[in-house]
Amino acid sequence: MTQNFRHADILNIAHREGKVTVDDLADRFGVTLQTIRRDLTELAADNKLERVHGGAVLPSGTTNIEYDERRRLNAYAKTSIARACAACIDDGSSVFLNIGTTTEAVAQHLLHHQNLMVVTNNMNVAGIMGHNTSSQTIVTGGALRRSDGGLIGHVAVETIRHFKFDVAVIGCSALDVSGDLLDFDVEEVSVSRAIIAQSRKCYLVADHSKLSRSAPVRIASLRSLTGVFTDAPFPPALAQRCEDWGVEKVLTG
Repeated sequence: MTQNFRHADILNIAHREGKVTVDDLADRFGVTLQTIRRDLTELAADNKLERVHGGAVLPSGTTNIEYDERRRLNAYAKTSIARACAACIDDGSSVFLNIGTTTEAVAQHLLHHQNLMVVTNNMNVAGIMGHNTSSQTIVTGGALRRSDGGLIGHVAVETIRHFKFDVAVIGCSALDVSGDLLDFDVEEVSVSRAIIAQSRKCYLVADHSKLSRSAPVRIASLRSLTGVFTDAPFPPALAQRCEDWGVEKVLTG
């Protein structure tokens, strides 16, 4: 396998799993650890990966997977999750929808709800909700992340702190077996924490792929949330934690 092809495959693995390790890549490609370390160093020099001890992760400050690819990934699961989540939101509610393709799917399923006030830091959600003529849509402002239409940074955080939402719907890049929600972008994490703090109820929408991935920045624990909508059973240890914490788990199909 040529170096260029190996680099492309390494990036595909990183996008799919959230991180790569030197040992695993050496086994996959049948090359030496030194060769893989050199590959990761070169990818890091091109700002395509960020080196960490024993491997690499996708760079902080960027989306973890190209946005069009994220839309296609597990599309059926996202639709079923979004439908179930939207069904739990009452007409007349104040709702926050944050960055993510699954939260965008939730917005699609809110188009026939009545008299919502939807606040979002997601330009794509704002565009979707603009078609709901009975509801009000408010955009937080903030620094535009061109890759996915997300608004992040202190302006977004300060706007969120002016509200108290009936319901918030958030996503994450990864969900650890300990129950920690994880992401890649420190500024996006700050926004997510503000959303949780300003919401009476907060739901995570996360398909099964989030359980097999990792990310370097902790958002919060699931115990801080009201519930989670997902499409596959949790590992027993995580399922038990949710039960102990009183976190509702809705399994969609």
